[in-house]
Amino acid sequence: MSFRNNDDQKAYWKENLALLFKLLVVWFAVSFGAGILFADALNNIQFFGFKLGFWFAQQGSILVFVALIFVYMAKMSAMDKRYGVEEE
Repeated sequence: MSFRNNDDQKAYWKENLALLFKLLVVWFAVSFGAGILFADALNNIQFFGFKLGFWFAQQGSILVFVALIFVYMAKMSAMDKRYGVEEE
């Protein structure tokens, strides 16, 4: 499928890049912020027997990344339908 006009194509990519930026900010905040910057403060909290800062550095950022993939997939699917470029 192709875009109906050039304005739709520009709006689609602008919205796509804005979504990517937001998701990357979330991933950065979780992986770098919670796993490194705030690890000492988070280590005062236990999560399944592990310090929370350690958990974010080892597991949390990976799980958040996988969740963000599914969020991106759902948002892009809705955006594709809105702009009329969804796959059949």
